[in-house]
Formats: sequence, structure tokens, C-alpha cells
Amino acid sequence: MNEPFGAESPSDDPLRRAAEAMRAVRERCVWSQRITHDDLVPYLVEESAELIDAVETGTRADLREELGDLLWQVLFHAAVAAEDADDPFTIDDVAEGLTEKMVRRHPHVFADAVATTPDEVLVHWNAAKAAEKRERRSVLDGVSPHMPSLALAQKLLGRAAQVGVVRTPADAASASEAQLGEALLGLVALARERGWDADRALRGAIRTLEGDVRGAERS
Repeated sequence: MNEPFGAESPSDDPLRRAAEAMRAVRERCVWSQRITHDDLVPYLVEESAELIDAVETGTRADLREELGDLLWQVLFHAAVAAEDADDPFTIDDVAEGLTEKMVRRHPHVFADAVATTPDEVLVHWNAAKAAEKRERRSVLDGVSPHMPSLALAQKLLGRAAQVGVVRTPADAASASEAQLGEALLGLVALARERGWDADRALRGAIRTLEGDVRGAERS
């Protein structure tokens, strides 16, 4: 007979208890036993979206709950990874790697570097990241094409500026983020009126931007 979860997890550490709960679910739940990393992707997308909703429009209770749901996805992936025959790792390995990376990227906190402004913090962060990612050959490397198109466009514009590829901002009378949102909504309305696909149009512009960046890097 299976023992109650609490009986086999005496630790008072809530994070450890969550990890042990995930391990028990993975071992004993017939649905969870068959789940792979790929199977979890839709749930990760959904939980991430729900967390964004909680941040932007939810209550503190909503935020706490959605953070927990997202943490469960991390624990689930780690539990699946621990069973990999060729390259297993656990949630402890994930946490250790994360801690080491954050310590490296914050030398002004954990070492003797100095950063008195947010810009100076970014200098240290980017220098540490560049040292970690020496194999990267393009400023576009590491940017996921699976990001939502609008978020991807904003990310790539920042990367493009690093190699001198700049897009001129549209001449729009947006004095606030809210007004910018209305202007973007108006552009989508224009696309709908003319039978265009606004998202496809943006993805096409993104591909053009990526081509311009790679051309600038080759020259």
C-alpha cells in the first residue's frame, strides 16, 4: 500500500515538499507516467498565459496560484528529465545551474564589481552572458522563433540595433502605452478591413529584419 505523501516527505521545506509531491505523482499517476516533455508544451504555454493574466489583471491570490501552477510545470519537466536514460538531471541540478548562472551575472552583488545604475547592471549582465555563449555567431542566436510575433519583433529590434540595423519608429501620435495599444489595435482593424492577416504581415517583416541583420553581420 502506498504511504501518504506526508509520511514519506518529512522535510519542512515547501519547495522540497513540492518536488517530492511531483515525484509521487509521476510514479503513481497513470496519466502522469506517460507524459513527455513535448506533451507538456501546451500546458506550459497555457500556464504562462494565465500567469500573465494574473500579473496584469488578477488579484494577489490569483498571482500566487498561477505562480504555483507554473512552478508545477518546471517540477514536472524535471521529473521527466530525471528518467532520461542518456542524460538525466533532477530539479536540484536545475536549481544549482540557475544559482551558478545568476551569481555569475550579478558580479556587483556577489563579487567586487560596481553597478550604481540599471545601465551599469546591464553591462555586467551582457558581459557575463557573452562569455557564457561564446559559440554564438549572430546576435539573433538564442532568440526563440516561437515567441508571439509582437514580442519577437520587439526582441529582434533590440538585437538588430546592436549591429546597426535600425527601423524608424512609425509616426504615430502615441503619448502613452495605452495610446500605443489603441494604435496597434487600429492597425489590426485596418488589416481586417482589407482582408490582410496582421500576424502574417508582421512575421514577414520580421523575416526581412532578420535578413537585414544577417547581411549586416556578413559585411
